[in-house]
Amino acid sequence: MTYGFLDVAVTPAVRKVQQQLGVAPMWENFRGHREFDRFTDQEMSFIADRDSFYMATTSETGWPYIQHRGGAKGFLKVLDDQTLAFADYRGNFQYISVGNLSANDKACLFLMDYTRRARLKIYVHAETVPLDADPALTTTVLEGATGKAERIVRLRLQNFDWNCPQHIVPRYTQEEVETGLRPVRARLVELEAENATLREQLAQASSQTKTGDSHDGELQKHNRPVR
Repeated sequence: MTYGFLDVAVTPAVRKVQQQLGVAPMWENFRGHREFDRFTDQEMSFIADRDSFYMATTSETGWPYIQHRGGAKGFLKVLDDQTLAFADYRGNFQYISVGNLSANDKACLFLMDYTRRARLKIYVHAETVPLDADPALTTTVLEGATGKAERIVRLRLQNFDWNCPQHIVPRYTQEEVETGLRPVRARLVELEAENATLREQLAQASSQTKTGDSHDGELQKHNRPVR
């Protein structure tokens, strides 16, 4: 069985560089245990939990273009184990990715989980679908959408692969930071309440001590011997 993703990524030029650098034997007879041409529950869950991804396309002049896409978690929809889709919202009216896809439907997605230091790379064939061409698809993809969608981009899986976590610097979203700080803030509230109670008790004790000292002074004055 072939590896799938590397079958696409490793071109003759890549093989030549591998030979020059002495690593070609590592890959000459490399075979994977699966072709990575269908998403499993692991990939589907990972994709559904993403709030952004990067998409690379190539123009007919050979220049690559990388675009960042973001939205609510799950805005990149998993339609089945070989199909993804997302809404293409109105932006700066350059339409570079859309134009590139009209000439070359091959694209590559990069999905990052900075918190857990994981990344999923996906080769796809992409097509743009008018909003009125497939009402069921449009309804599914636009669920929870807040922007002005102009079209649907449907992605048919070629192959995918996971990258190692090396060199991924952990980063956290505002939501993740807020979630992580929630127990800390709750503990601070408890400590502030505890401190307020202790300050009140100290004030009461101090007041009682002063009252006691005043009474002792009066008693000493009355009990002073007459000479």
